[in-house]
Amino acid sequence: MDFNPNERFALFIDGQSLYAASRNLGFDVDYRNLLSFFRKQGRLIRAYYYSAIVESEEYSPLKPLTDWLAYNGYTLITKPAKEFTDSSGRRRVKGNMDIEIAADMMELSFDKAIDHAVLISGDSDYRRLVEAVQRRGVRVSVVSSIRTSPPMVGDELRRQADVFIELADIAPEFTRRTENAATRRTPVDGK
Repeated sequence: MDFNPNERFALFIDGQSLYAASRNLGFDVDYRNLLSFFRKQGRLIRAYYYSAIVESEEYSPLKPLTDWLAYNGYTLITKPAKEFTDSSGRRRVKGNMDIEIAADMMELSFDKAIDHAVLISGDSDYRRLVEAVQRRGVRVSVVSSIRTSPPMVGDELRRQADVFIELADIAPEFTRRTENAATRRTPVDGK
């Protein structure tokens, strides 16, 4: 990876994009290890996590994660997701966080608070944001995957980034480890 240990950087995690990419690659993210991994790369000043939340549901499966993130080193940015019915009558949820990510990344780059922005998303809509931040003198790394089918990162975004980091290459550093049944100790004769 291309990190300078003295540079100040921030993580901008598009929660929906990271979830989709990790699922497609077949792993679960351990967010404690993710933060630890990036803290080792340089002077991490902020780790933002962005997620739209469906408020009409009495219980959201995302709630335990967002609560944990908010109390464990992440700056959590959420907004209500919009629900609608598509033309075929199916219930759909729209929860785009593009503007929130753009506003925070631009603010930190304009304030000269960071030297490096790390965007964890593959959405090519961010290409113009990356270009604008680069003009402010901030390097931008994009973390996503081209190993998925289809690729989770848009070509325009990958080409605009100063550095593209393949998610599959760094995932072993922060993959949630589950106990394998074969390695689990089982009592023998009640002992």
